[in-house]
Amino acid sequence: MEVQLAALFATIALPAIAAGIAGGILAGLLGVGGGIVIVPALYFALSLTGMDPGQVMQLSVGTSLATIIFTSLSSSLGHYRRDAIDFDLLKLWGPSILVGVVIGGVLGGIVSGLTLIAVFAVVALLVAFDMILRGGGEIDSPRGFSKPVWAFFGVVAGAISAMMGIGGGTVCVPLLSFLGYEIRRAIGTSAAIGFIIGVPGAIVYVLTGLGQEGLPPFSLGYVNLVAAAIITPLTVIFAGVGVAIAHKIPRRAIIPLTVLFARVGVATAHKIPRRALRLTFGLFLLLTSARMFFDLFTALT
Repeated sequence: MEVQLAALFATIALPAIAAGIAGGILAGLLGVGGGIVIVPALYFALSLTGMDPGQVMQLSVGTSLATIIFTSLSSSLGHYRRDAIDFDLLKLWGPSILVGVVIGGVLGGIVSGLTLIAVFAVVALLVAFDMILRGGGEIDSPRGFSKPVWAFFGVVAGAISAMMGIGGGTVCVPLLSFLGYEIRRAIGTSAAIGFIIGVPGAIVYVLTGLGQEGLPPFSLGYVNLVAAAIITPLTVIFAGVGVAIAHKIPRRAIIPLTVLFARVGVATAHKIPRRALRLTFGLFLLLTSARMFFDLFTALT
């Protein structure tokens, strides 16, 4: 058992550490759960373990969702202190997002890994172009839609997020911006939505992966506990780095180290120009999508 643990740790440690730091900063800065970084990093790291390629993506997505539970708590705390979370929207959207997460989680646990890669790459590409090419997001003036329409958006956002292993920010930030929310308020609310996505999403991937053969040691269904243990503390600590950068929180208001770094991202998002924030988000997603398309092409050829 100790030999297996050492071998697994040696294989995934460096990519997981890098993913934890980068994912944490982006979680606080851009309102994402970090999954947009963590999933590709885990995909690369777990591919080195010799496991079935068809299960690599499921395990990456499930493990990412498990880490997002704690990352979203850290980053949403920083945004809450900046009054950037719309709790009325959370109450309206929460139930439908939960339904979408269950649907997306079940589909993600049973479809092929290549299908998940394709979904991840296509959605990230579309979101990137939307954030880069479209203006707006300067004024907080939500559009008026009926509750069924909001529910539809919630189900779609939850399903895609669960299938991609992300905290919702990749989908929810541009969607809320499109619906009329100012970009920073969209980021803060999406950070809180990450918790709604992470908890049921991780549970579904654990259940759908139980009994599967060929998974690496210390896997609970499609959640690898070793990778989660490496990534989670780093994402929680560095989520504040993004929150603090986004909101430019005064040092005297930052006491615990975890809160300090969790706020760095939030502080930045609330300080830098809105257009620059949208471009940063879009360019990052564009690079991520290109990486996943390359992996898909490689796998198919």
